[in-house]
Amino acid sequence: MINKIHQTICKDTGSRNESAKLIIVIRLLALIMIFYSIIHGAFSFMTKDSDGLLFSLLSLILFAVVLGTSYRWTTFTTFCCLNVLILAWIIITVINFGWNIGVQHFLLTLLVFCFYAKYGHEVIKILYACFLFAIRISLYFYSQHHAPLLEVNSGTSDAMQILNTAAIFITISVIMYIFSRDSQMLEGKLIEYNEQLMKQANTDTLTELSNRRSTTAYLEKLLRNPETPISICLCDIDLFKRVNDTYGHEMGDVVLKKVAEFFRTCLPSNCFISRWGGEEFLLIFPTQNGDEAGVHLSTLSKKMKAYTFRCEDKTFHISMTFGLVEYDYVSDLDTIIKEADDKLYYGKEHGRDQIVF
Repeated sequence: MINKIHQTICKDTGSRNESAKLIIVIRLLALIMIFYSIIHGAFSFMTKDSDGLLFSLLSLILFAVVLGTSYRWTTFTTFCCLNVLILAWIIITVINFGWNIGVQHFLLTLLVFCFYAKYGHEVIKILYACFLFAIRISLYFYSQHHAPLLEVNSGTSDAMQILNTAAIFITISVIMYIFSRDSQMLEGKLIEYNEQLMKQANTDTLTELSNRRSTTAYLEKLLRNPETPISICLCDIDLFKRVNDTYGHEMGDVVLKKVAEFFRTCLPSNCFISRWGGEEFLLIFPTQNGDEAGVHLSTLSKKMKAYTFRCEDKTFHISMTFGLVEYDYVSDLDTIIKEADDKLYYGKEHGRDQIVF
């Protein structure tokens, strides 16, 4: 049943180059005004207000006609008819029942409806806004100098004020929800897509560690105003070329990913881990001095050497060499990286599998 109602409301007019969302909003607004008229008519019947009941029945019929014509006429024609009908209904209601019932606020619904309905046409929208403003001011001054044609007691006036406020909130909410839903979804997708692009630009795809670009940016920011000890380690896998030559590049990728996993599990949570290039990695300890960082690296090295890699019926182990430096609060980024690289090179030239500090 609900699905059938949804299909009926969303049924296309068959006309080309017309907004599907606009016709849906038109039909929903017409339905809301029909229900409004039914509720107002029921209230008028209970209070034995024959004039109010007659007005509600007439409103019900006219809005029902607009709803029916939305399936036959063009969307633009129906849009214009609904605007004219609601505008006339507002004016007649204020003249009949007075200013205090709050029906004049429906002009805000027409204003929102107009601005959301079509793209472009800014001049027409501004002119229409000025027209609605003039209508509202005119109705206000008319109400100040003319009594309502139909007598409304305070209880009825309060009830109609509540009904009108509820209807206005609902109609404006419906309009804004339908017309803004797609743009909000699109904006959300763009934000998510930009975040993915940013992650891809700053992340090594194989190991999912930070890449050289993001690491350099992080280091520059970190060294700008250092408040705690900072240790930096440049390290690489010993004889990694032999792994690729012996077991293949796919196994080499497995080794790189496993090393990245060791970094994540063995090093402090605040340690910045990056793939500097090839089998080379850069580790940043933002709150630890060289001795403290060396303890973590020693634990890491032992666990890494104890791990057994398997390739078909063969097994092998790996080791790493580490060049560790402690920031002196003076050197620039290039200098500190070169110092770590020199210590790494020294370790490579003097037996590998060691921490040079």
